[in-house]
Amino acid sequence: MKRLKLFILLFGLVGISSAFSQDYKSAIGVRGGFPTAITGKHFINKTDALEGLLSGYGGGFEFTGLYEKHANAFDIPYLNWYYGAGFHIGFFDDTINRPNYYLENRGTGFTVGADGILGLEYTLTEIPFVIGIDFKPAIDLAPEPRLFYGGGVSFRFYF
Repeated sequence: MKRLKLFILLFGLVGISSAFSQDYKSAIGVRGGFPTAITGKHFINKTDALEGLLSGYGGGFEFTGLYEKHANAFDIPYLNWYYGAGFHIGFFDDTINRPNYYLENRGTGFTVGADGILGLEYTLTEIPFVIGIDFKPAIDLAPEPRLFYGGGVSFRFYF
């Protein structure tokens, strides 16, 4: 009987840990990949977060804002999957000569578009860092429709 009570207690604690594995409120860091960016994430409740990416490219910069839903992944404590959508806006100057640059010769202008994101994120508990990997497609709506497929790895300090 004591073993059964101990098992129920331990199982309950593991369940609580899995259900509330997103134990940080805000985080800031870097994202490598496409786009490479400075990234910040803030949870507005236990499952919903806002993420911002600030990246530089094409002689300019781009800001991406995302709304994300988070949930525990594979019943592994501190591992979460997330998905979301958002938008981007940026300015560029592609008159700079860069051989083999895929956006070369677009000129100077602005870009506006829609973004999606799907990823996995692991919260370290010994040190205050979150490591994530994601797939992030985007479509430029202006200056001309163009579809991009990107992905990256993020390292964020949480507080």
